[in-house]
Amino acid sequence: MFWELSEKGIVFFPDADFIGTPLDFGLDYEEVWFASEDGVQLNGWWVPRPGAPVFLWFHGNAGNISHRLENIKLLVEEVGVQVFIFDYREYGKSEGSISREGTFKDAAAAYRYLTMTRGVPGSDIILFGRSLGTALATDAALKGPSRALILESAFTNSQEMAKLYAPFLSDWRPKVSYDNLGRIGGVKVPVLVIHGSHDEIIPVDMARRVFDAAPNPKELYIISGAHHNDTYLAGGPEYVKRLRSFIERTTPDF
Repeated sequence: MFWELSEKGIVFFPDADFIGTPLDFGLDYEEVWFASEDGVQLNGWWVPRPGAPVFLWFHGNAGNISHRLENIKLLVEEVGVQVFIFDYREYGKSEGSISREGTFKDAAAAYRYLTMTRGVPGSDIILFGRSLGTALATDAALKGPSRALILESAFTNSQEMAKLYAPFLSDWRPKVSYDNLGRIGGVKVPVLVIHGSHDEIIPVDMARRVFDAAPNPKELYIISGAHHNDTYLAGGPEYVKRLRSFIERTTPDF
C-alpha cells in the first residue's frame, strides 16, 4: 500500500509547465482535449502530415508532451509520419492524479480518440512507446487494431525495475503491473525494439529479452553509444533510415 501511494516522485515525475508548442518548431498542430473512461480530461497535440501513417505516442515517466518537441519535428519532417501525442493525467495540462491504473485508462482513451473521434483506421496507426510508455503501447497493441508497434527504451516489467532500483522491495507485486516481457508474445503486428547501448536507466539486456519474447515479424535496433534519452540524437540519419524502412515494410497486410 505504501508503495502504491508513493509512486509519484519514484515512478512518475509529472511536470505541468510547458516549454513550447509545435509552432515554435515550425509545425502546424491542433490542441485537443478528450476524456478518459473515468471522466478525467486529457490534453494532447495532433501534428498532421496528410496521407501519412499516424504515430500514437505514449511518452515516458517524466516531463510532458512539450519536452518531446525536437523529437516530434524529426518524426514529422524526416521520418514522414503524423503524430498524436498526449499527456497522462497530472502531466502537462491533463487533469487528475497520476496512477498506474490511470495510465492504462488514459492510453485507452487516446486510442479511442484517434480511432473514433478522428476516424483514423487501425491500419494507419503505429503504436510508439518510449520507456514507461512501452508498457502502454504493448497493452494497446493487444486491445485494438494497429499497423505496427515500436518500443524504444523498453523495460521488462515492474518487478524487475523495482529490484533494480529498490531491491528491498524484492517481493513487491503491484496491483496494476507494467509487463512488456509477459505480454509482448500476444502482439499480432510487426514489432521494432530500439534501445541505446549505453542506456543508464534501463539496461539494454532488458530490451534484448523483450525482443526475444516478441513474435515474428520483429526487428532489433541497438544504437551504439546512445543513452536513455538521446536515442534519436545519437542515432542520427541511421535512426531516421531505420524507422522509415520499418514503416515502409509494415503495410496492413505485412
